[in-house]
Amino acid sequence: MGPEVLQKKLEEEVEGYKKLQKDLAKTTSLRSQLDGQLNENKVVKEELELIDEGNVVYKLIGPALIRQDLEDARQNVAKRVDYIQQEIKRHEGTMERLEKESESKRESITKLQQQMQQILVKQMAK
Repeated sequence: MGPEVLQKKLEEEVEGYKKLQKDLAKTTSLRSQLDGQLNENKVVKEELELIDEGNVVYKLIGPALIRQDLEDARQNVAKRVDYIQQEIKRHEGTMERLEKESESKRESITKLQQQMQQILVKQMAK
């Protein structure tokens, strides 16, 4: 392979690596948002467990507070917590995959850089 071909391939690998890093950052950001939501919902779930059956629970829908059955509120929050936990697992899987792909790209870039250096050293020796 000539230096031009290697250079082009190296640039393509670097672009791929940059894209993977961007995707990883985005996924990490979404994952941390989900963590915040999970913590909020766990607090709500704990608060709902402390409420007696006779107490009134309201849900904020748009600008209005709507009365809600306590058991319905507990079920909704429990479902939300389960959903958020599933989403966190999905994002963690995506992050692991992106990290592996990123590591592979990094190794590929390193090999290409070494090949470029060898070619340049050979050219300088001539």
